[in-house]
Amino acid sequence: MAALRGLLDRPLASYYLLLSSAGLLLLIGLTMVFSATSVKDYAEDGNASASVTKQAIFAVIGIGVFWACQRLPASTYRSLGRPLLFSAIGLLLVLNLLLAYARLTQQDSARIGPIEARLLWLFIGGVQVQPSELAKFALVLWGAHVIARKGAALGWWRELATPLFPVMGLLFVLVGYNDTGTMLCLLALVVGLLWAAGVRMRVFGTLTVVGLLGVGLLIAVASLGAGSGERGADNYRLARLTLFLNPPPPDECGDPCYQVYQGRLAIEHGGWFGVGLGKGSLKWDWLPEAHNDFIFAIIAEELGVIGCVVILSLFAVLAYTGLRIARRVDDPFRRLAAAAVTTWLVSQAVINIGGVVGLLPITGLPLPFISDGGSALVVTLAAIGMLASFARAEPDAARALHARPPARWVRLLWAPLPPLPGRRRRPATPPAGRGSVPRSRERRHDDQAAPRGVRQDHNRGGTASERRR
Repeated sequence: MAALRGLLDRPLASYYLLLSSAGLLLLIGLTMVFSATSVKDYAEDGNASASVTKQAIFAVIGIGVFWACQRLPASTYRSLGRPLLFSAIGLLLVLNLLLAYARLTQQDSARIGPIEARLLWLFIGGVQVQPSELAKFALVLWGAHVIARKGAALGWWRELATPLFPVMGLLFVLVGYNDTGTMLCLLALVVGLLWAAGVRMRVFGTLTVVGLLGVGLLIAVASLGAGSGERGADNYRLARLTLFLNPPPPDECGDPCYQVYQGRLAIEHGGWFGVGLGKGSLKWDWLPEAHNDFIFAIIAEELGVIGCVVILSLFAVLAYTGLRIARRVDDPFRRLAAAAVTTWLVSQAVINIGGVVGLLPITGLPLPFISDGGSALVVTLAAIGMLASFARAEPDAARALHARPPARWVRLLWAPLPPLPGRRRRPATPPAGRGSVPRSRERRHDDQAAPRGVRQDHNRGGTASERRR
């Protein structure tokens, strides 16, 4: 324990913990995507590496985005918050309008020029984009900037109501209409943001009530066609909730809980040490979405309890590192953004894993770093890059980097030096109005200065002996 405390006390411990945990999760994710998709890809197209190649391309793009984000200062992130938020809201509006048009015309997708909408994705010129993923990162930057600017005024409801709550409500409606799981992730993100800002507990109580009412409303509108529901069909969101609260026996469950049942079989089949990497059988088109929402079940089957513990430990290290960065930085924006990103990633992992093992209802959220999905991976690595920039800006880390700066080519190719803590620009010297004041006319500021209005007597008084004393 003493050696561990010594390692954690090093100036750049947060930075290296972040890189190691995120890098290992990314490597495990690529491995498990290949394991979960190779059999199906080979059976359909004769190419076992089709899905993992696509995921690896997005991973390379994400690493490039990570490299760019870790080089940016906090002022750049503050200025990017509003444009990213407007872009996310615009893409969500286009997605929802096209989906509404598709429902009216009884089609699976709608197209306007090069833009096509399918459930949660926009296809822009052949590029697949998920606007809800961009909305998470945009809400982190914009929300942290707004709260840091308001400061102590957050104690008033009026300051929270303008403009934070209206924008949050708009995002919740635009995202939650099609994806309740992502809306819950956004809600957890906002809770982490307000918690880091020190908002009163009654605000959290109000948010909890409003969030439950919003979830209930979104469950109700699924019968009208929201998300993947259809008008007149069974409410799939309500079915997931009732199956979680009161699960029937497996032989009487049928289609609604087929995915849950197959996931449980995969976990049971794995045991303590698993059947071996690539040797699982439930991914042979028995378990739906084995490469995405239920990839944790494939990990449990092939790597066993040991593999699951490794995944959970890496997410725990990531959570500890994010909160450590939020506690150690001295800038309010960095503290708020770090806490929000950490809450977002950890809550998404908890919701996904809890749904797979049966502790939470199934929401369809992917597992960060692990599940197949290009937009989610790129945005997640961008958030990790921002955390890496904040980790290098910790006071101790910044002093250590300036004390022993790396080589110039390392700073150019990897990351520049962060600013030293507490350094401020010196105020400019005001110009003299009438030139310099002569030394003989400068006012004396010592205790021997004569009071104003009293004329000093320059005549020498007293005897010669007194003057000599």
